[in-house]
Amino acid sequence: MAAAGRDRVAHLLRQLQRAACQCPTHSHTYSQAPGLPASEKTDYAFEMAVSNIRYGAGVTKEVGMDLQNMGAKNVCLMTDKNLSQLPPVEVVMNSLKKNGINFKVYDKVRVEPTDTSFMEAAEFAKRGAYDAYVAVGGGSTIDTCKAANLYASSPDSDFLDYVNAPIGKGKPVTVTLKPLIAVPTTAGTGSETTGVAIFDYEHLKVKTGIASRALKPTLGIIDPLHTLHMPSRVVANSGFDVLCHALESYTALPYHMRSPCPLNPINRPAYQGSNPISDVWAIHALQIVAKYLKRAVRNPDDLEARSNMHLASTFAGIGFGNAGVHLCHGMSYPISGLVKTYKAKDYNVDHSLVPHGLSVVLTSPAVFTFTAPMFPERHLETARILGADIRTARARDAGPILADTLRALLQDLQVDDGLAALGYSRADVPALVRGTLPQERVTKLAPRPQSEEELSALFEASMKLY
Repeated sequence: MAAAGRDRVAHLLRQLQRAACQCPTHSHTYSQAPGLPASEKTDYAFEMAVSNIRYGAGVTKEVGMDLQNMGAKNVCLMTDKNLSQLPPVEVVMNSLKKNGINFKVYDKVRVEPTDTSFMEAAEFAKRGAYDAYVAVGGGSTIDTCKAANLYASSPDSDFLDYVNAPIGKGKPVTVTLKPLIAVPTTAGTGSETTGVAIFDYEHLKVKTGIASRALKPTLGIIDPLHTLHMPSRVVANSGFDVLCHALESYTALPYHMRSPCPLNPINRPAYQGSNPISDVWAIHALQIVAKYLKRAVRNPDDLEARSNMHLASTFAGIGFGNAGVHLCHGMSYPISGLVKTYKAKDYNVDHSLVPHGLSVVLTSPAVFTFTAPMFPERHLETARILGADIRTARARDAGPILADTLRALLQDLQVDDGLAALGYSRADVPALVRGTLPQERVTKLAPRPQSEEELSALFEASMKLY
């Protein structure tokens, strides 16, 4: 990076740091839902919802028995075109055949799904009248299967009924869904543990999603053998998603500072803010990432490293699935949605694509510089886990220390040098900010509120990292 560019980024980050009030209690009023008075009560409770999880090398072969035990007679197997030819899907199909399970395959899942691809999968599910689902793939496949299950179970609903506000109506899911078994083949999204399904809303060119505990899979089958089929950059980008899930859920606004307090527990959001149980999972996932991510990226045959990253993905999923994420994810959605011509290495797709984990991690140094003044001790703790020496660190140094630690990790793993390397420039910042503003479900969980000017500065500071 040229000296002038470095100086400008440093200036932006210093401005963002100085603007923060040091008192965490001042941040909670930002978490008001639109239109609510500032006196609205904050929540007093949190709850944990997670899928059943089964872990073991080769455990995928049990899926046919699981469906038999459920009494399933007509199963939908969802995957994508690439995976449909690979061993994970073959193992699932053999297990279904061996146990006499009637099934049909839907292999048209789009990597980084859209509202259109969700609706196409839902139409397939409606026509088939399936009594159970199996999703084999990464987050795109599992999320698509969740959406198909939802809309097939609620056939008269409009698509936007369940989509998060303000883009959709955000209605609570009151219908009963069919059993869904998720078999993740990447170590990143944690979608096998959560009730969240993310997609690109093409009309606005932004990512949004559906969030309800009703969507979470009945069972997540974590088979580390599947991770041996992941190319290096897929491992890296999936790992960055795990990293940011853990960092964001641990530094999110605490659950008792989030408002409004729901009048009925059915309206308590899936993303509730940091809480003592999610904290445990987030920290443990972060420790695994620190130990195994580089090994998993560099050696495709390192079963120990890839197995542990698979577990870390699930652990972080349990954490963020109940605590939530915040700015890295909120800002990532327009980064992916407004992609121009960028095509990531190791992704066999026919369209421009910024992988989700990459879109999330590139803003992380700027984001955590910005949020650190609210809870500096948590930011320092995460920096320590990732290898920083914090023995003489002061609270005001928490943001820069964590940011430098993250930059060093990204540079070591040869990650693209900021948003500029993806084709963005300062001219794109207003559109990126506009794409972030609707992401209130996550941005309002940041421990510190953000103005449009501050979001602009965060995007600008993320244009180049090194």
